[in-house]
Amino acid sequence: MIIRGGYNVYPREIEEVLYGHPAVAEAAVIGVPHAELGEEIAAVVTLKPGAVATPDELRDHAKSKVAAYKYPRLVHVLEALPKTATGKILKREIKLG
Repeated sequence: MIIRGGYNVYPREIEEVLYGHPAVAEAAVIGVPHAELGEEIAAVVTLKPGAVATPDELRDHAKSKVAAYKYPRLVHVLEALPKTATGKILKREIKLG
């Protein structure tokens, strides 16, 4: 769970919204440290082969589907996400910046 400015945000809820975008193949939502809010919501996605989507487009998609405090302010599009041998996304291995 991510606590952003006193509000509880469940990463899985935001990931499901991102998976609803036609270009998204995989999504992971994590909390990153923020000076005033405690944590900020960040999303890391990979795109389906041949698909095109900008971070702004993905942010706007999520913003239109969830409460104002829940959408990810930081969106990064990567080639691949770190995974275990069985294919589970390793959120703790995601490094932003």
